[in-house]
Amino acid sequence: MSGHLKQVRLDSYKPLRELVSEHIREAIINGVFSPGERLMEIQMADEMGVSRTPVREALRMLEMEGFVVMIPRRGTYVSNMSIKDINDVYEIRISLDTLAAGLAAERITDAELEELQRLLVKVGNAIESNNMSKIVEADIEFHDVLYKASRNERLRNIINNLREQITVIRGVSMRYPGRLKDTQEEHRRLVESIASRNVEKSQEAARIHLENAERTLMTSMAERMETTDIESSFPEETEMEDHAIEVDESNGDAEQPKSP
Repeated sequence: MSGHLKQVRLDSYKPLRELVSEHIREAIINGVFSPGERLMEIQMADEMGVSRTPVREALRMLEMEGFVVMIPRRGTYVSNMSIKDINDVYEIRISLDTLAAGLAAERITDAELEELQRLLVKVGNAIESNNMSKIVEADIEFHDVLYKASRNERLRNIINNLREQITVIRGVSMRYPGRLKDTQEEHRRLVESIASRNVEKSQEAARIHLENAERTLMTSMAERMETTDIESSFPEETEMEDHAIEVDESNGDAEQPKSP
């Protein structure tokens, strides 16, 4: 796990725990840490050039946000979700995002439409620079404006809660070949539909966008699971040799080669 995190700049006005949490959050979103991977406090503190205290505080913050899971006497792990969990979340989100898009088509202001257009450009620029953290940030802003335009605060809160549950693995979908380009086009069609005040087209655009996101995520995770299964079935020679030596050492000194 060495070399994953950047050094924290200590000249910032922000509290140290927030700086540390930003570094770890960015690493998780960018896929530097994989779902289910254990996070070692001491190593992370050394890499960022801080003590363990702000790291521990940052991990508690990230646990509240759903990025990590802290298990007593076992450690802290990057949150992981099963295929069933993802399917459950997307089943609900597709319905709610479709509703939000239809309401936004009826209730959005001219200022909010201009903001959506600006964010389309922002996402496009982030894609051009291949900056995944900026892409995720702009994508979140885009959908925040859309949900706000629905003028339904309860709906907005429910969607945000569901969205937070899959934040950790959203980068997996976005990094899938061709997905970023498709996402940008889907966003453009969604904005065009909302701008035309066409409720049905807006709902259809939102539904297609979420269904494609889910499909890509499922495909990507299935491929990763298949790769992991293949790799785990072929242990490296060094691991096999280490195991053999451990067996020999358990019976005494490792056996020396015999002279012919």
